[in-house]
Amino acid sequence: MEELLAIFIGAIFVNNIVLIQFLGICPFLGVSKKVETAVGMGLAVTFIMTLASIITWLIHEMILVPFEAEYLEYVAYILVIASLVQFIEMLLEKVSPNLYKALGIYLPLITTNCAILGLALQNILEGYNLLESTIHGVGAGIGFTVALVVMAGIREQLEFAKMPNLFQGASVAFIIAGILSIAFTGFLGVI
Repeated sequence: MEELLAIFIGAIFVNNIVLIQFLGICPFLGVSKKVETAVGMGLAVTFIMTLASIITWLIHEMILVPFEAEYLEYVAYILVIASLVQFIEMLLEKVSPNLYKALGIYLPLITTNCAILGLALQNILEGYNLLESTIHGVGAGIGFTVALVVMAGIREQLEFAKMPNLFQGASVAFIIAGILSIAFTGFLGVI
């Protein structure tokens, strides 16, 4: 049980997929302008990361390894991720049209989000079993959401701050991302 907790907490804080591993930067910077949108994107990514962790592990262990076709990992995983994103996109369009519109182009871009592919590959490289892969997927998704929401909260507050034109827009977003990354490295000795 302690090992599962270490994987879960580690994926959220110690090995945060965005702020420590630097995967998934595009949606992190693109969708982190409003907290509401950041929460929606974070939940969608968490759902996809969790399902992708489960399905890719099953594909690896039940199909690729028995048939000695591990060289097809990337192709198989990308197909799984693309299918899951299409499913989420259709679901959000029906259930929450406002969130679907707010996420805009960033929702289909989850398909090419290297964080999800990186997570699937990391599960295999670490030798995680199905339960550990699932816990790691949930933790990484929550870590992605935490990073996104914190960034969005800071950016929302900075809209009211007076700052030189040089620091407005993307400049301040990169500075904040760097500071958050430095802050999250403080968790490296925890687990």
